[in-house]
Amino acid sequence: TMGANVHSVPRKIWQTLGAIKTGVILLILVVLLSAAGTVILQRPATEAEEMQRAYSPQMLRLLDALKLTDVFHAWWFVLLLSLVSLSIISASIQRFPNAWRFFSRPYKSPDETFRKALPGHVLIPINNEETALSVAERALQKAGFRPERIVRQNSFSLFGERNRLAEMAVYIVHTSLLLIFLGGIVDALYGWRGFIMLTRGQESSQVKPQNGSARNLPFAVRCDGAGQENYADGSPKRWWSDLSVVKDGQVILRKQIVVNDPLVYRGVRFYQASYGNTGKLDSLVLTATAREGQDPQEFKIGPNETHTLDADTTVRLAEFIPDHVVQDGHVYARSTELENPAAHLVVESKKSGQAVNVWVGSGLEEDAASPYTFRGKDIQMAYFTGLEVSHEPGQWSVWAGVVLMGFGLALVFYFAHKRVWAVPVRDARGQLKLWIGGTANKNKDAFEQQFRKLVEQIESETKISSKAGAEAPATALAGK
Repeated sequence: TMGANVHSVPRKIWQTLGAIKTGVILLILVVLLSAAGTVILQRPATEAEEMQRAYSPQMLRLLDALKLTDVFHAWWFVLLLSLVSLSIISASIQRFPNAWRFFSRPYKSPDETFRKALPGHVLIPINNEETALSVAERALQKAGFRPERIVRQNSFSLFGERNRLAEMAVYIVHTSLLLIFLGGIVDALYGWRGFIMLTRGQESSQVKPQNGSARNLPFAVRCDGAGQENYADGSPKRWWSDLSVVKDGQVILRKQIVVNDPLVYRGVRFYQASYGNTGKLDSLVLTATAREGQDPQEFKIGPNETHTLDADTTVRLAEFIPDHVVQDGHVYARSTELENPAAHLVVESKKSGQAVNVWVGSGLEEDAASPYTFRGKDIQMAYFTGLEVSHEPGQWSVWAGVVLMGFGLALVFYFAHKRVWAVPVRDARGQLKLWIGGTANKNKDAFEQQFRKLVEQIESETKISSKAGAEAPATALAGK
């Protein structure tokens, strides 16, 4: 008895897992927790500052402790997906053998018990078996049932069906769910998300996750340019970044990315996540005019870069202040906003070895010792592009599941397995009749109408055939 109990416990667990109620409860839990994962801000997609603005410190600690800020990577979500998958597998294994028998060996020749028990059936009086079956065969063919003649030892009949695959629709949906959950489990265990911040010309192979250690990629990504397009009212329309994948010093791949159109390389996706001003200078466009009265020359210069003005003179951009104020003959920074810019240039002469400080845009008088006077023409501030980086190895499984589910649900909702039989029988009085039966596994009202039309057609044609037979010479029917 003890041994029997030990064996019955796993069986009971297995049967409970496969129960429809268990599957429904587990699926509802998955849906609710997935919804929580879309409503509650998730790390690392949401920046830490935004999380702190959205939730109080106590609430954020609680959400983090319960892993509700990273639902799709939480251990309990993986466990739940595994349980749902086991429930689907258990339900399928318990019910599949019968369904497969039904699918692989259709019941083509109904016996008397089946004929009496089938709700949808009629009896049509006929004079001749062969003629009646020929009429039924044509009617079934026209209705798309692909009829076949079933020959038995002392009888023959007709069997036709449509959409037998619809019997397997539920298992196609089950398989699609398993693929989706498998993808979710793989992503939760092996997938990751992080960020890379780049300025123009900068490249990086290191992804910084919100939590945990940095991740090194086997290649680098470089920002060749980025920008923001605005609507007429000045609000941002779209951000874009020109990215290059660099490996062993060679550019492997180039792409301009925008939101929802990432660069994908070796299973790693780079999404456009943010764009902004660094508050630092990228380059200045200046004009330099020699005091001797030569034509002004225009040049572009970046922070700490040196530009040659002539054979003897160079200029270096030593400092740039985006918003300055002058007090007591000195220049001070007021803020990082580009409001009132000033540039500190150092003009050097090779012959004399003399270096002269010149302030442009400050309102201070230019140093008379400088052989050139300078004017600012354009300012280009440095910007950063924020890239969200993700590796989701389970996505192929998820998408395969979604496509398969579309096919499975189409079978479930739009296709019914319809079966029709036509069997010549003799009633209690010995009169010859054609028994026609039909059934559908769903949409039974629609099938009932189709079946009624089919019967009416066979009935009217067998009457015509009977009349034609009655007018024929008696010898023609003798052999039948």
